Amino acid sequence: MTAHPRLLSPLQMRGQTLRNRIVFGAHTNNMAEQGLPGARMEGYFLERALGGAGMIVTEPVPAHRTGVLTRGNMLPESDDIIPHFQRITEKVKDAGAVICQQIYHVGAHGDSDLSFAPHWSPSGGPSYHDSDGSHKMTETEIEELLAAHLAAAVRAQKSGFQGVEVWAAYHSLLDQFWTPWSNQRDDKWGGSLENRTRFSRTLVENIRRACGEDFIIGMAVSYSTAYSATLSAENMCEIISLHDATGHLDYVTVGAGSYLEFDAIIPPFTHGEKLTTPLTAQLKALAKNIKITSEAGVRTPENGESILSAGEADLVSIVRGQIADPHLARKTTEGLVEDIRGCISCNQMCWGRRSRDYWISCLINPSVGREWEWGGDRFTPGAGKSVLVVGAGPAGLEAARGAAERGYRVEIVEALPVIGGQFRLAGMQPRRAQILDLMNWYERQFTKLGVTLRLNTYLDPEEIAAHPADIVVLATGSLPDEKAFQRWLPHLESLPGLELGGVWSPEDVMRREARLGDAVVVYDEGSNWRGVGTAWALAEAGKQVTIVTPEAFVGKEIARTAADGAARRRLAKLGVQFKTESCIARWHGNGASVLNMLTGVEEVIPASGLVMATTNRAFDPFPKDFEGKKTLRIGDCVAPRLAAYAFHEGRKLALSL
Repeated sequence: MTAHPRLLSPLQMRGQTLRNRIVFGAHTNNMAEQGLPGARMEGYFLERALGGAGMIVTEPVPAHRTGVLTRGNMLPESDDIIPHFQRITEKVKDAGAVICQQIYHVGAHGDSDLSFAPHWSPSGGPSYHDSDGSHKMTETEIEELLAAHLAAAVRAQKSGFQGVEVWAAYHSLLDQFWTPWSNQRDDKWGGSLENRTRFSRTLVENIRRACGEDFIIGMAVSYSTAYSATLSAENMCEIISLHDATGHLDYVTVGAGSYLEFDAIIPPFTHGEKLTTPLTAQLKALAKNIKITSEAGVRTPENGESILSAGEADLVSIVRGQIADPHLARKTTEGLVEDIRGCISCNQMCWGRRSRDYWISCLINPSVGREWEWGGDRFTPGAGKSVLVVGAGPAGLEAARGAAERGYRVEIVEALPVIGGQFRLAGMQPRRAQILDLMNWYERQFTKLGVTLRLNTYLDPEEIAAHPADIVVLATGSLPDEKAFQRWLPHLESLPGLELGGVWSPEDVMRREARLGDAVVVYDEGSNWRGVGTAWALAEAGKQVTIVTPEAFVGKEIARTAADGAARRRLAKLGVQFKTESCIARWHGNGASVLNMLTGVEEVIPASGLVMATTNRAFDPFPKDFEGKKTLRIGDCVAPRLAAYAFHEGRKLALSL
């Protein structure tokens, strides 16, 4: 008896059997090399097929040279991709998953740095990707784009894909045709709803005619409520009903957001879950032929089962959940849901790396993008020696788990009464409790794997030297800079006025050790979650907060996660004041002199406490290796960095033992 009967039930589609209702939906993984899919992409998709996904929809392929958006896109309009994709599709199908390919064109929102072409759009509107304008297509060019989409679908079929998904989401080309404010044409491609949907309906009909009745055709759409000019739920129902009536379309995937509401496309932890069910429920009620897939904020099997059991969709697309744990579907099938490594919705290494045009990875699962060189998200047996891990922050936790997975005898010691180090403190910031869920997961895995966990334990060098372990892993982390050094005031060795007291670190605040009073200044050097999240927590607690940052805007380093806007909106509603492009010239004990770096003018802000979120310092209390033991150092004790690199070094070390 399964706890997820609807999620795990099979589904027939165009003669193909999806073994469950879990889709690994299309997203840009940016893994192509010189425009061709290679070993990195193959390993990535194969691992999710081995992990039990019912259907995989791969990386979107640009239909046309004017639609190239990322460095890692596949070559547009080229048959060169066919043999490379054939190797991937054969292996994915052999692993039991149905595989389709998404085809896309972003219309007005292209990237000239990559395409070196004008952006083609229905009416020549502005880009929301950058500050470019776009080119209003002639009717001949519209026909050219239709032909390019059809050619891409035929190419996908030759590549071994069992279907294609046409991209009409996020105000892309098809959505631009549908939306009156971006389609102001007065020919047969604009005006009435029938005319505005002519491009997409013709495209789907062309694919059906060319690729046959046993070829799956899906469509990706999205729903955004941020602007009245975008399509409403009622509009979307009308549009999808027109396509449903043709009988050519098999499924519609509904995502959230658009280029006008970008942070909802890949919703971070600042957003809720199951964002698209209000629309998917309406579409499912009216659909006669198509199946409806709910996407965006569907993070867990529980999310998926609740959506399906409520009749709000036929399938669920769990993308980041299967990035974080590619074996999510298999573990659900086997009743091992508690073993699933849950996505923490941080967006740091998936969208965060993609936003910088790198191939994607995952903060909590560093095997992502490295499956081809690390043997997937799996472990091979090791030599069976004993390992002592000192420090239970992210690096130590992953090193201990990975070593135990390989059969090593592992003991991990932590000086604090709980695991997680600074990462656990981050989980105590508003809306970040998914990090605490991850800590619970590690504790369950340690119990399952037989790892000895000793808390409240500080080992001195003599105790480590006498320990029977063959291998010592030092993961002792980092500490706040005691001098509160500001990198943009390098001539000041320490914060002037530090000796007056009342200056604290974010760690002090989140451990509830800081005595701050009612008015607090938070200096946020990188404008990241260490400062922003601490300011948010203080504001939620009723403090009067001012954020001072040397950056041009609050949340600069978290802009890559698409969470900065939501964070600023929440801070503003809580009354937090922003002082940008500024540093702390002096602390007075009852206020801070804030230096405007543009004008050189100082302003005194009264405050009862000052929180300095500056760069930490590595903490390694064991400067020498231990004689007779292999001694290894990982994580912040080597150099303070983001948590992603600590998890990466922990896994890499475990694989190298």
